[in-house]
Amino acid sequence: MTELDPVIHAQARLRVVASLSALGDGDKIAFPRLQELLAMTAGNLSVHLRKLEDAGYVEISKTHRGRTPATLVRLSRRGRLAFEEYTEAIRALLDPTPSKEQP
Repeated sequence: MTELDPVIHAQARLRVVASLSALGDGDKIAFPRLQELLAMTAGNLSVHLRKLEDAGYVEISKTHRGRTPATLVRLSRRGRLAFEEYTEAIRALLDPTPSKEQP
């Protein structure tokens, strides 16, 4: 049986990774915008981002826009690959029969 990545498999982290995977490779999103998209509290999102960052799946950068601090989030290459493997594992679980090519 195919193993699902436990870091991604938690519902909230799956939503985070799926949202970040929709961005272009290397694109970043502001923390408040991601929070709004996911309808999560700042504390809850922070906890899940920390877990994803510890796994190397997201990269978080802190900067300033003028005098205002800004936190930007992006999916790392490792995170993108992990999400691709996760989605392949889900597909395999949903359709365990090998596909047959048509001549």
